[in-house]
Amino acid sequence: MLTIDTLRRLGVNTSDGLGRCMNNEAFYLRLVNMALDDQNFGKLEEAVKNGDKTAAFEAAHALKGVLGNLSLTPLYEATSEMTELLRAGRDADYPALLSGILRQREELLSARGE
Repeated sequence: MLTIDTLRRLGVNTSDGLGRCMNNEAFYLRLVNMALDDQNFGKLEEAVKNGDKTAAFEAAHALKGVLGNLSLTPLYEATSEMTELLRAGRDADYPALLSGILRQREELLSARGE
């Protein structure tokens, strides 16, 4: 089960995220859990696998917004990097970037007991 302390230890800026949720800890944690289950992770994975930069950008950009609003800092930073490379249309090792995103997500999922 995710807690504020666990999120802090994982590098999440919980004070910022909580502030956006009127310091309602239960609401914030519910939103964090929803974000970790966001379907855009699967869409991003599929788009990268298929080399579809347009779909990858859409999924990464959507995730970036959600993750940024919740201040899920490590996951946000990894997603933000990919989003900006895709926005610029640059060639990059997208599978490696995706691996970093999924690794960050997995840390949070593990912390909640999955």
